[in-house]
Amino acid sequence: MPIPSPFHPRTSRLCTSLRWTDWAGYYSVSSYDTSHESEYFALRHAAGLIDVTPLFKYEIKGPEAGVFLDLVMTREISTLRVGQAAYTCWCDGRGKIIDDGTVLRLGREHFRVTAAEPMLAWFSRHRRGLRVTLEDSTDRIAVAAVQGPTSREILGRACDLDLDGLGYYQVGQGLLEGREVCLSRTGYTGDLGYEVWVENEGALPVWDALMAVGRAYNLQPAGLEALDNVRLEAGYIMNGVDFFCAHQCLTEARQSTPLELGLGWLVDLDREPFVGQGALQAEKERGPEKCLVGLEMDWEELAALYEKEGLPAHVPSRAWRTGGPVYNPRGRWIGKATSGSWSPILKKNLALAQVEPAYSTPGTRIKLEWTVEYRRHQVAAEVVARPFYNPERKKA
Repeated sequence: MPIPSPFHPRTSRLCTSLRWTDWAGYYSVSSYDTSHESEYFALRHAAGLIDVTPLFKYEIKGPEAGVFLDLVMTREISTLRVGQAAYTCWCDGRGKIIDDGTVLRLGREHFRVTAAEPMLAWFSRHRRGLRVTLEDSTDRIAVAAVQGPTSREILGRACDLDLDGLGYYQVGQGLLEGREVCLSRTGYTGDLGYEVWVENEGALPVWDALMAVGRAYNLQPAGLEALDNVRLEAGYIMNGVDFFCAHQCLTEARQSTPLELGLGWLVDLDREPFVGQGALQAEKERGPEKCLVGLEMDWEELAALYEKEGLPAHVPSRAWRTGGPVYNPRGRWIGKATSGSWSPILKKNLALAQVEPAYSTPGTRIKLEWTVEYRRHQVAAEVVARPFYNPERKKA
């Protein structure tokens, strides 16, 4: 049975829809109202406040904490400066991805790692006598994401940190409503945004302060359905949807490597050995067997299918995760679409897909399966570069 997060006394009052989901064992709001549209537009035009406490969190401490993370991560972590964050992933010995997440360097010997899956056992297995301690801090630390164009103004008034000096993927520590917080310029929306990390006992005062200051900036609490829409527009992948943890795959075909997911830039091969290095080096030399791509569906062709049935064109208002086959123009199966969404801000029907490398070049035309009135059709789609939506303010 799910448990409430430290923010639950506030989110439960605001969730008038009573629409909840289980995220990593926590009660999480799907949408606060019967539709998530207002939450989506708050994230894109003002700001949204999202409870992301269910992220698994690990404190890695000790004289060899950096050495340990270099061993288990595909990206060199020890070179991060104190106050710097990084997106990374980690693999098994065959180079198959286990999970992705962020690393925050909070001190010379203190790193915080986030993950979508429970990873304490896997991390512990690779300590190998290094002078490092591991703590699962998931249930001790609450996290609120303030995301959207007005997020900097809100946090600038709410806390004592100089946000003009806090760059993209940097971390600062200060006071918010008298509580010590860690503030990272990170998020999952592809827009300007921050994540506020606070000990559980400070969660409610921090939430109340953010809501009070944010009222003048149209801050609105946002649930996971709105978050799913915006993360797709940003072209961000999701564990369990666009890829799967290698430990949980029953077949090798379901496993993926960082190169296959477009995460080759996270793999530092020219350094000290790390888990999966040899396999990833070999894959780089021969090339990946599949590639993750962004797709834009042909709207006129889609609308014509509905018109043929006497129906108006229809796309789901929520992001979909059911997946479906992808074909080449001659109708041969070449991969699978993993998730997709109608983008209200771009007015396009978007999808992420894993396809054969020959069909991964932007501009390539392929076909995506789509069902109308219980009949399966193939709708044209074009491979496009990701992110689909990438405002300049994200890194400004």
